[in-house]
Amino acid sequence: MHARVEIDVLVIGGAGIDTIVRVPELPLPGRETLSVEPIRSYVGHTGHGVTLGCHLLGLNAALADVLGNDAEGAQVVRLYDELRLPLFVTLHPSGTRRSVNLVSPDGRRQSLYDGRSTQAIRVDPALWRTQLRRTRHVHVSIMDFARQALPDLAASQCTVSTDLHDWDGRNPYHQDFARAADVVFVSAGNLPDDATDWIFVNGRAQVVVVMDGSKGSYVHARDAKPVHIPPVDIPERPVVDSNGAGDAYVAAFLTLWLDGHPWQSAAEAASIAGAWACGSPGTHTDLITAEELAARR
Repeated sequence: MHARVEIDVLVIGGAGIDTIVRVPELPLPGRETLSVEPIRSYVGHTGHGVTLGCHLLGLNAALADVLGNDAEGAQVVRLYDELRLPLFVTLHPSGTRRSVNLVSPDGRRQSLYDGRSTQAIRVDPALWRTQLRRTRHVHVSIMDFARQALPDLAASQCTVSTDLHDWDGRNPYHQDFARAADVVFVSAGNLPDDATDWIFVNGRAQVVVVMDGSKGSYVHARDAKPVHIPPVDIPERPVVDSNGAGDAYVAAFLTLWLDGHPWQSAAEAASIAGAWACGSPGTHTDLITAEELAARR
């Protein structure tokens, strides 16, 4: 294992509450009322998924985030207390982020993301600065407030990663995050062919990982040909819900990479973790553990 520090991975931003609605099909049929399975809510969102995923894979992980002084924020705090995971919080009157995720029987999803978190939020930088001195790696969620941390990360000795999610290669909102990270994750869905080149030319990335769902993923290392990583099928865990699969992939990739494995090996392990996450309903309810991942590699 790599040499331990007090915090292996500090995640900045991205916790909230996911309400999961299992619908008969996507897109929804054009009826006024639909009968669905029981609607359930979970602590979720991308920052929480990466934090929890790294924790279950054996890293010392922590989350620094902006939450609301509300029932949803209290739910996040309770879970972190139960898990004994370090949580550093700034409270803001906009409230805790929320989303409603519609999930079809084949596991596809459509997320309705609460726009309250898109408003400009200024945060005391002590939220992350206090932790950087004892952190090895920082994963930055694309929350707007987290943009304020990027200059501090550039001046630190930490390596940095980010997940651009469904970036279209053009939206300027994502560009600061893309420039600032050593490892960039992004979804293939809306990504143009020239987007990975833009990241390498304009940023410091050493690798860009393009996640393409059931088609697998693609590892683009700087000055090297891209490598396709095939998808993984886990027969005993058929796909029921793709919520959290990308976060599980990111967590496993970072865990293997920080342990000294090459990019391709990290991506192969990450594919297993992503497939595992698709085999349980809800968001981040059953992410893969270090023991489970080792048994399948």
